Amino acid sequence: MKILAHILLLVICVLISLTLGKYGFLLSDYLEYFSGDLKEREILHTLIFEVRLPRILACVIIGAALSICGATYQAIFVNPLVSPSILGVLSGAGFGAGLAMFFRLDAIFIQLSTFLFGFLAVVVALLIAGIYERGRGVILLVLGGVISSSLLSSLLSVLKYAADPNDTLLSITYFLMGSLSFVPKDLIFLSLAPMSFGILFLCFCAKFLNALSLGEDEAKSLGIDVFKTKICVILVATFISALSVSIAGIIGWIGLVVPHIVRFIYEANNRAVLPYSAIFGAIFLLFCDNFSRLILGYEIPIGIVTSLFGIPVFIVILMRVKGR
Repeated sequence: MKILAHILLLVICVLISLTLGKYGFLLSDYLEYFSGDLKEREILHTLIFEVRLPRILACVIIGAALSICGATYQAIFVNPLVSPSILGVLSGAGFGAGLAMFFRLDAIFIQLSTFLFGFLAVVVALLIAGIYERGRGVILLVLGGVISSSLLSSLLSVLKYAADPNDTLLSITYFLMGSLSFVPKDLIFLSLAPMSFGILFLCFCAKFLNALSLGEDEAKSLGIDVFKTKICVILVATFISALSVSIAGIIGWIGLVVPHIVRFIYEANNRAVLPYSAIFGAIFLLFCDNFSRLILGYEIPIGIVTSLFGIPVFIVILMRVKGR
């Protein structure tokens, strides 16, 4: 029943977000629209279904994906300070986007390059780690992620240095801040199915992650193939993380902060942490997006807003945990 209550809370947040904006409609106008009596029905229809709903769906699926990926990585590496950037996916995606923008490719190729390089960064980390050395896999994997991330961050800096400061550099910088302003509606609806499948898959892997959190030896004693389980879960988490970045750019802190909030409330059982992280992540990103759209006369990049809210929330959680 708890999960249904949380889903209902998410649905309420989505409905509220649909009514928020700077366009001059009142709540009564929305009620009249759904009853079929509104004179400006066509305008409101366009506003809701062509502008706001795709953006809200993007918020929900990206927030859920980044949060559950953060919770998944934290369970695999048995480290609460791990985030989706641990294996270099964010750095790789940033470099992929910067590379495509540098060569002035079309939007579809920018998104494709973002996704491919985000995924490639993790593959490089796996190769560097010497993945077949199963006994030291986790430590080597982290080191591989650090090397991959540093390499691609350096290459991105080279691109930014060589880019046109009046055009390309601005586009790269804005992308790295994260934004939902110019996300194509078709891309959002195209990404919903694979990202939803990835989120559900990770939720179903919760019992395996619980076993892995006890240690590799304990997991093996329970009959779990540690190596295959880790690789499978990492690849799925990387897939939806890279897809998230290709849609909206780099949005930080969600994958680190939200799982901590959930664990503070529901303890460390991944059967609760994973699905609740997805729901809370979607709500958190919805809140940040509404704030970025409404607080000023212009839109603030959402990656900045998630950092502004994520950092103090994280500090408060750490203080509360310390006080327990």
